[in-house]
Amino acid sequence: MAVLPPDFEHKISQPEALAGRLAALPRPLVFTNGCFDILHRGHATCLARARALGASLIVALNTDASVRRLGKGADRPINPLADRLAVIAALGCVDAVTWFDQDTPLQTIELCRPEVLVKGGDWAVAQIVGAAEVTAWGGRVVAIPFEHERSTTRLLEHIRGT
Repeated sequence: MAVLPPDFEHKISQPEALAGRLAALPRPLVFTNGCFDILHRGHATCLARARALGASLIVALNTDASVRRLGKGADRPINPLADRLAVIAALGCVDAVTWFDQDTPLQTIELCRPEVLVKGGDWAVAQIVGAAEVTAWGGRVVAIPFEHERSTTRLLEHIRGT
């Protein structure tokens, strides 16, 4: 008997195949991005709230190299990109997941042309990468308020006893 990949893995899209994937997604499209290194309740809540703002949610993850350039710590990410992609893809609220290696997701945002751009409440709308572009083509930008004060960095500090 052949072992098939889990049914959620079809949501993972290589960046070069993303344009084709987008054509099949219903609009309005909601876009968000992040490291999502150790998924926690804050992430899950924010992604569910983001999905509620449109008909489809696409999530773009920083590559491992991109995470390291963010200066989150020498040992970050804890989970490699392939694992982070699979965990995000497994969420019911996510319709597609991809990745970017640049320091910001701007190229991916411009490719997707979402109607709604979302980040967590720790971001001021004016500071969200892609905000000017999304509003210029008639979209909107939303910073979703935190409902659960969670942080991967703080979680790691707790685990390490620091």
